[in-house]
Amino acid sequence: MGIEVKQVVGEGGLGLSQLRPLANLSPNSRPARVVFLLQDLKFGGTQRQTLELARRLDPAKFRPEIWLLAAGDGLAPLAQDWDLPLTWLSRQEQVSFGALANLWRHLRRGEIDLLLPFTVVPNIWGRILGRLARVPAIVGNCRGGGAPRRQGERWLWPLAHHIVCNSTALKRVLTRRCGVPALRLSVILNGVDTDYFQPAPNEAGPYPAVALSVARMVPDKDPATLIQAFALVAADFPRAQLWLVGEGPLLPAIRQMARESLPPDSFRFIPAQADLRPLYRQAGLLVLSSSTEALPNVVLEAMAAGLPVAATAVGSVPEMVAPGRTGWLAPPGNPAALAEVLARLLGDPEQCRDFGRAGRRRVLQDFSLSAMVSRYEEVLQSSLQMITR
Repeated sequence: MGIEVKQVVGEGGLGLSQLRPLANLSPNSRPARVVFLLQDLKFGGTQRQTLELARRLDPAKFRPEIWLLAAGDGLAPLAQDWDLPLTWLSRQEQVSFGALANLWRHLRRGEIDLLLPFTVVPNIWGRILGRLARVPAIVGNCRGGGAPRRQGERWLWPLAHHIVCNSTALKRVLTRRCGVPALRLSVILNGVDTDYFQPAPNEAGPYPAVALSVARMVPDKDPATLIQAFALVAADFPRAQLWLVGEGPLLPAIRQMARESLPPDSFRFIPAQADLRPLYRQAGLLVLSSSTEALPNVVLEAMAAGLPVAATAVGSVPEMVAPGRTGWLAPPGNPAALAEVLARLLGDPEQCRDFGRAGRRRVLQDFSLSAMVSRYEEVLQSSLQMITR
């Protein structure tokens, strides 16, 4: 599109003082129009968190809507049930030139007050085009262990007036490696709906020997390490099963790997779905084999549902999973180590129940959805107040 970042970077920097004033907008005049920019509405933790946040914002202060850059509508029925307006800028499978052109046209209308891009591609193009269109305030988002590199935070952070990250580990990366000033950053931990995700009612029944993995089939989630780890424990636990929920480019290769290395009938591949509660209620534990993470929603959901966790110690997972209390951790990319923690849980149902109860208590105390929404409202309200000065 021939756009250069230097076109919007002046000698004085990119602080809020350079924004044009909003006409007739004050905190008491009308709800601010807040646009959440997503790549798609495929099944995913970030997508669901965005919808949960948008629907819980105070309607007296904020008027949220969702813009999408590409096809993928697995969570669209949920958004519609929650009366969240959806605008598809393109129905192409990938983000196209047409999607970016439509984004530019929508931004140029100048009718939005706050732009919140989520996921990598929206954080790149939303910031660049939003600045060129003189959007009053852009609150960027950095989620996932690889996000700082993928969305070019070292170069693009000045284009966001403020950035939210969902873990202290990410904040350290952004400040130390990317040069983002601490005052331009807020850490807002992911929240989980503990009324929606609850333990199975038949806790006294037989312990289910099902290791549940809920993750996209992409390199960051490292499903190959999970298959290798389960292959190491399968002989010792012949009743154990591995259920893999998720889709993505690695799915065909991982299916083939499972067929070649795991006992028949010891694994299931399950399509991604909006409501994971039935799977959590049938599982005995959650397993996560990621090579990089920030603060994965699936771990919070599983803990809220009363499941112990076997996971890799990446990103902020160690801040969520307390070894010996709510689960066990292993180093990333190490099938033998992951197999060891899987075996500990599969071999001790009573420990699993204790860990599950402790995990539920931890989520109730530290990862409530109401706390997440309140913190976002503070950041958005602060942005609005700076704009209207």
